[in-house]
Amino acid sequence: MKVVLITGASGGLGRPLSLRYSKGGYAVAVHYFTGRGAAEEVYGEIISNGGEADLFQCDVRSSGSVTNMVDLIIERWGHIDVLINNAGINKDNLLVRTGIAEWNGIIAANLSGPFYAIRAVSRHMMKRKTGHIINISSFAGLKGRAGQCAYASAKAGLTGLTKTAALELGRFNIRVNAVLPGLMKTAMTESLSETDTESIINAGVLKKAQDINEVAEFVYSLSDMNQISGQVFNTDSRIL
Repeated sequence: MKVVLITGASGGLGRPLSLRYSKGGYAVAVHYFTGRGAAEEVYGEIISNGGEADLFQCDVRSSGSVTNMVDLIIERWGHIDVLINNAGINKDNLLVRTGIAEWNGIIAANLSGPFYAIRAVSRHMMKRKTGHIINISSFAGLKGRAGQCAYASAKAGLTGLTKTAALELGRFNIRVNAVLPGLMKTAMTESLSETDTESIINAGVLKKAQDINEVAEFVYSLSDMNQISGQVFNTDSRIL
């Protein structure tokens, strides 16, 4: 049985990702930080549908916590085939109003967390000479966005991390890619004003919001591909 670790699996994009991988026959490591109730709902739905899963609490901002989680998953199932770095946070603020603690927290969750997870998981994947790592990034990391200096910087860094990891891990048959979802209905986007929402949607040539299940399907399909690495995929109709 293949095993997938999905960080931030308790809500937003994490939930449809967890359910899609379970439907595909994967054992799902359902990661959460503080949202245990939501994580238990995802776990319960997987189990009730005949799938296999387990819950893993971890603060992705802590290297030791991430390493311990990965070790527990290896102990549970013996391997990890796919890592999806999906956990992240954001707080909109103008650059001149962004405090140091706010900056450090966003960078830690959105960039350091994926680095810790890639480092911990790749050591096991290297031994097996196979694996796929998919980082959930953002259009803001490529184009920037006013009011998101910390978030955009973290996601830009995640793109660089994706490409560098792909270069280093390719000889072990480990693929590393990044996916940029469009505007989805998640807790992170609830604070957007109607004007900002319309602006993002209208920036795409199709003038449509993103279907969150379509993103999950794309990520799932990508993870099964064996000859794609070091790439950045935009899943809506905004032109890069």
